[in-house]
Amino acid sequence: MKLKILFIILLACQLCQSQSILGKWTTIDDETGKEKGIVEIFEHKGKVYGKIIEIFEQEKRHYRCEKCEGDDKNKPILGLVIIKGLTKKGDVYEGGKITDPKNGKSYHCKITLQSKDKLVVRGYIGIPLIGRSQTWIRLK
Repeated sequence: MKLKILFIILLACQLCQSQSILGKWTTIDDETGKEKGIVEIFEHKGKVYGKIIEIFEQEKRHYRCEKCEGDDKNKPILGLVIIKGLTKKGDVYEGGKITDPKNGKSYHCKITLQSKDKLVVRGYIGIPLIGRSQTWIRLK
């Protein structure tokens, strides 16, 4: 009996982990369909953040976020925290911002786990209807 309960608890923990957005994700450009890099999504003090940990285009690895504002201005894009302050509400992570390092602009952000290995990341102005989405793939 105890073994069955332990098995059920372990299975539930594994299922919870597989439904998390935390981890490393390959980013896919929504305009070209090309893989751009890897973002690591992590939790800090109850909020969710995402940091660029790999850039696939060799010539762009040294770029800085010249158009970013505030503390991110002129920071290297490699290592830049582009997702900031999301909280989980039901099946959606929202309430934070995402920065596009290409233009330095920040947008409201909404992230939804489409499947255990597919993430829909939406940046928008005002309401989610006005924005762009990218599908990211979990790095295994």
